[in-house]
Amino acid sequence: MANDLMLEAPFAELWAGQDPFVAVEALQGEVFRELEGRRTLRTEVAGRGYFVKIHRGIGWGEIFKNLLSLRLPVLGAANEWRAIRRLEQAGVATMRAVAYGRRGTNPAREHSFIVTEELAPTVSLEDFCRDWPQQPPPPALKRALIARVADMAGRMHRAGVNHRDFYICHFLLHVDLAPTPEAFRLSIIDLHRAQCRAATPRRWRDKDLAALYFSALEIGLTRRDFCRFLRAYFERPLRDILRDEAPLLRHLAGEGERLLARYRRKYAPGVVR
Repeated sequence: MANDLMLEAPFAELWAGQDPFVAVEALQGEVFRELEGRRTLRTEVAGRGYFVKIHRGIGWGEIFKNLLSLRLPVLGAANEWRAIRRLEQAGVATMRAVAYGRRGTNPAREHSFIVTEELAPTVSLEDFCRDWPQQPPPPALKRALIARVADMAGRMHRAGVNHRDFYICHFLLHVDLAPTPEAFRLSIIDLHRAQCRAATPRRWRDKDLAALYFSALEIGLTRRDFCRFLRAYFERPLRDILRDEAPLLRHLAGEGERLLARYRRKYAPGVVR
């Protein structure tokens, strides 16, 4: 018996009369990740693309390993489902879920899945900004993108959601039309580790912002650009932010440099991975 189940078109029709938990396992397509407890693939139904994430439980050993490492384990698709719903309510563009299911009472063996519409054509913000240091974008477009990312981050955190993988590669820029300062679409993806609460704790807010800051360190942003982000994120005068959020700003500077140094060591030429 399913604990939770939601099916929309086309899967409500495609799986009519079937056990959705059996039907989702039978879907075929390009597999992006195949682990013992999780499978991610892209499939097509009626000419449209969908991403499918299937969770089969990670076992008590993996749960305890995560907890002993002070990491919160991802038990199934419920994290992503709740985060998508919360972001939709907050007016933050994200993936659209068309199928979701969860069954089982044992958290180590819970069977769950989520199917989301493919966002295409898109490019990650990381790739879009990659050449900015050598080929700066139009200033108005850069300012508009900074303001939008800050607004989305602020809405997400005020809605009680923290991402836990909050890098610019997880913002998708829609490129069906050439983005302009006046008209562009940006969506947040990869919410499988996200957490939802009544309010986002400062610790988790700061972790998200540090990850975002680190991922934007080498795309040619200026100090003025970072100040623009802070004003849009906090929706307050910069003078008040610099006074009241001094601990956060020190954390961003230190954590950003630490993550960047670790990234450079890991991906330095000659390093065996």
